[in-house]
This record gives sequence, structure tokens and C-alpha cells, in this order.
Amino acid sequence: MRAGEIAAFGAAVLLVLTVLTINARAEPGARFDADLVLPFELRQKSRLLTKLSTGEEVGVVLDRGSVLRGGDRLHVSDGRVVRVVAADEALMEARCGDATVLARCAFHLGNRHTPVEVRAGALRFAADEVLANMLRGLGATVEPLAAPFEPEAGAYAGGHHHHSGGAKHSGIIHDMIERRR
Repeated sequence: MRAGEIAAFGAAVLLVLTVLTINARAEPGARFDADLVLPFELRQKSRLLTKLSTGEEVGVVLDRGSVLRGGDRLHVSDGRVVRVVAADEALMEARCGDATVLARCAFHLGNRHTPVEVRAGALRFAADEVLANMLRGLGATVEPLAAPFEPEAGAYAGGHHHHSGGAKHSGIIHDMIERRR
């Protein structure tokens, strides 16, 4: 079809786009040619259309369940390697002088399935004033900050697992609940 012409009724028009793709991890510490700066929310996605630091559009197609961490290296379809950079995000950091109180705070965040980055004497989580107030009520001091977010991978991060039925999280307790229904 030429510019200015109209396609016949029912005719299919196919657009061909050439997009760089990322579909494999590179060796840790490999030399890199560009950065891929992403917040944690996007580093959890195995299918993503985004841009490199060079401004080039790139499609990320990794194994399902893959989580990218700051410093990871990835192969681009044109032969380059890119470095993953964890973007600064709006976070909150909870601190307390008592290890028991800090453990209690971690428990309550985990009980709400909140991604948490565990640091020496502190817990970081995505900015959420409701959670912050809950932790303050438990005795923590909570301050906002902007920083890269690298939460714990979780108990099932090391291997592939399947969810049972309608369970939102895999695990023995969820499987038992599903079997009893």
C-alpha cells in the first residue's frame, strides 16, 4: 500500500517493528555497553517494553518468575551487554533500637505480603503511610527516603513452583487450605 492510499475493506495491514530484545543473562561482572534503569516493580516482570539509558527501545523477554537485581548483566539481541541499575524509588525506612521490636515489624510487614529490604538495624519498604503508622505504633521510627529498592527474594525464590488452585502464594499451608475446600 502506498502513502495516501486506503486499504481495501477487510484487508489486513501489518506493521513490522524492529525492536532490540533481551532474552538471556550475561556473566556477572561482564563488561557492559549501556544501562537498563528500572524500579523494582518493573524488575519483577519477565515481559516488558522499555528503554535503555541510550534511549533505544528494548523488549525484555526472560523466563517467567525472573527478578532482575541491580548489577545483573543481560545480553541484547545486537550483541551488546547491558547492566541492570535499580532506580531510586520512594521508600520508607523503619528503625528501632530493640531487635525484638524490629523482628515484630518485619513479621507484620511480611504478614501483609509487603516486599521488604532487610538492612542492618532497619527495614525498607515502598512508601506507604498506613504501613508506616502501623510500624510507629509498634515502636519503630519511620522516615521517608529515595533509594534503590532490593527487597528479599522470598522463601520460594530459589526454585520454580506452581500455585495450587486459586492460591495466591505457593506453599504447604496454601495447598492444605485448597485441598480441604
